[in-house]
Amino acid sequence: MLMLGVFWFGLEQNQSIHTNLLSTSPAYAQRVPSTDVWQQVYKQLPDLPKENQYISKQTGKVAESNTLVSRMIQYHVYVKGRAPNYRLDWKLTLADYLDANEVMYESSYPGKDTLRQNPFASDRAAIRRLTRQQRNALVQALVNAFSQN
Repeated sequence: MLMLGVFWFGLEQNQSIHTNLLSTSPAYAQRVPSTDVWQQVYKQLPDLPKENQYISKQTGKVAESNTLVSRMIQYHVYVKGRAPNYRLDWKLTLADYLDANEVMYESSYPGKDTLRQNPFASDRAAIRRLTRQQRNALVQALVNAFSQN
């Protein structure tokens, strides 16, 4: 009986931890100033591809502020619900882009609804072209940018 109680308590405790790790509270997500962060990342890494040549559905003009990094942040925080200030979470997101972690879906990728052409395949190809050193620098730049905010 005692063992069952310990198991049940441990299960309940693990469920609580599991829930906290897999979800981002709405209040936390609202504090993410992603419009500024992508610019900070590009200041730290000026050679990083912007992938911002896509045409806006709304204006019919090039959406220059809709960049690889801004879409990556949206995917990370809003699609996957991952914390933006932890290196490991960003590495998981990069692993998604590299087909080494969770499946990414073109139908839910940021930019799908706002750009004439979905940048999904191009963004994944851009991440694949980065070296390991460049990917590590990207992760660090993202963590630095979110830590400052």
